[in-house]
Formats: sequence, C-alpha cells, structure tokens
Amino acid sequence: MSDILHFEDFHIGQTFAFGRYAVTKEEIVEFASQFDPQPHHLSEEAGKKTILGGLSASGWHICSMAMRMMVDGLIRHMANRGGVGSREGRWMKPVRPGDVLRLEVEVTELKEPQSLPDIGFVTFDARVFNQREQVAMVSLTPIVAKRG
Repeated sequence: MSDILHFEDFHIGQTFAFGRYAVTKEEIVEFASQFDPQPHHLSEEAGKKTILGGLSASGWHICSMAMRMMVDGLIRHMANRGGVGSREGRWMKPVRPGDVLRLEVEVTELKEPQSLPDIGFVTFDARVFNQREQVAMVSLTPIVAKRG
C-alpha cells in the first residue's frame, strides 16, 4: 500500500491479510509476568494442569500481537483517527511458543456519523490464524478513519 486510505476507500467485503508473527516462549512469559500473571501463561508445568494443556499466551497478548500486525499492515497506511474499542473479542485456540500467526480482516460495516462529517467508522472482522490454519482469535473492531 502506498497511498493513505481514507474512509471512502473502504467497502463492505474488502479483505486484507497481514503478518507472519513468530511467537516465542520468552515473550509469552514476559507479557504474562507484567500483565496477566496466571500460572498457565507463566510455565509449561502449570499449563499442563489446565484445559489448555501447556504454556499458552494470554488472550490479551494475542490481541496485542494482532494489533501489531494490523498497525504494521493497515492502520499506519490509513488516515487513522483512533479507535472506539472492540465490540467482540474471543480466544478460540491456545497460542503456544513456536506458533506462527497471521491476521485476516474483512470490512463488515461502514458508518458515517451525521454529527461528525470529517470521519467515518470502518468496522473490521478480524481473525488470527496459526500455522495449522486454526482460528486462534476473532474480534470485531471499529476504526475511525478521516474522510478524504
């Protein structure tokens, strides 16, 4: 992408794909130590005692990895004016050390607020896949884009 994308550049059904994000044990433990210090995010042994079956990344860490891929692949190429949160976020499969993630997003909604004529809301249905093509996370997130 070379040009900056404005609200009018998006359409329903438009898709984008990003990433090849290799997950490491060290980053899983580091993130969990600081932000989500649950045992199954800190050690393989503790993780084996849970339904996860081993060390796995925090769901919040998965969201952060997805956000990094989205920023690198799309948001930094947009006339981005911020976000308003996510309407949905679900963790579908554990993300483990050695997994390689990728992200696909689809534009599912476009809103033009009458009271804010300079912006529009572009809603992305995002899916994070692991190297086995299993969906690890889904989210539904509106991004504020400047109108051109």
